[in-house]
Amino acid sequence: MTNTITRRIVTAFLGCVAAGAFWHGGQAQAQDGKTFALVQINQQALFFNQMNEGAQKAADEAGVNLVIFNANNDPAAQNSAIETYIQQGVDGIAVVAIDVNGIMPAVNQAADAGIPVVAIDAILPEGPQKAQIGVDNAEAGAMMGQFFLDYVKANMDGQAKIGIIGALNSFIQNIRQEGFEKTIAGVPGIESAGVVDGQNIQDVALAAAENLITANPDMTAIYATGEPALMGAIAAVESQGRQDSVKIFGWDLTAQAIDGIDAGYVVGVIQQDPAAMGAAAIEALNTITDGGEVDAVISVPVTIVTQDNVDPYRAIFE
Repeated sequence: MTNTITRRIVTAFLGCVAAGAFWHGGQAQAQDGKTFALVQINQQALFFNQMNEGAQKAADEAGVNLVIFNANNDPAAQNSAIETYIQQGVDGIAVVAIDVNGIMPAVNQAADAGIPVVAIDAILPEGPQKAQIGVDNAEAGAMMGQFFLDYVKANMDGQAKIGIIGALNSFIQNIRQEGFEKTIAGVPGIESAGVVDGQNIQDVALAAAENLITANPDMTAIYATGEPALMGAIAAVESQGRQDSVKIFGWDLTAQAIDGIDAGYVVGVIQQDPAAMGAAAIEALNTITDGGEVDAVISVPVTIVTQDNVDPYRAIFE
């Protein structure tokens, strides 16, 4: 059913593009000046919405048009969108890839058509893309692993049983998982409760987290590799009344995560700057289309948000 709906969305999208208009800020815009396209994963996660906002603000400041395509978690829809944007002749494309390998034929087609492509967040294989914008996910995963170990040593008598809620269909979240696991592997006192797949969908992550908790009544910690996984972990811990016995570590703040930090059972959350990523993508495309050059890797730093430094982030979620 989801694929059928997505195909209908793509079909409608193709019709709009063929008619010579782009969707920009809720209204069709004529093709005056440059037009950049942002091919997005979904619009459920706050992370992606903040990225869209940053890109839109940068586009407005640069005086360029921006069209944002929502793939609704369907990699085939992303490829179809890129192919359509090539036919329409956009000036540049930014993509947040679902399937980093599967997206490459479309990226190559864009390059062959003389349309520059930049990748945001998800890391594409070697190819014609002009820049990779995002964080060092392996390093950040390792940073969270060390943060977890330090917390366990200081607050849990050096003993913890930790389960991981991942997204095995997400290349980038697998990197975050691997960086974390390598850091904690073999450390005395740390036991693994295994990994469950939240599929980068909040409802799926919630069910996976509940199953993980039920199967491991002695589990004392959870690591969530993305916003849907973190939201699922929080909801599962709350629904099972485990706030006093399970500590959560994860990625990407939400209002619920901040509530959990205040309550003490969410210990630390890696906060990226998705708005800065979106803005950097538009700025890079603008520079490239003006004949300039950009760095092949454009890094955006992260912060581990805890009770000690959460206050400045509250306004984002009010």
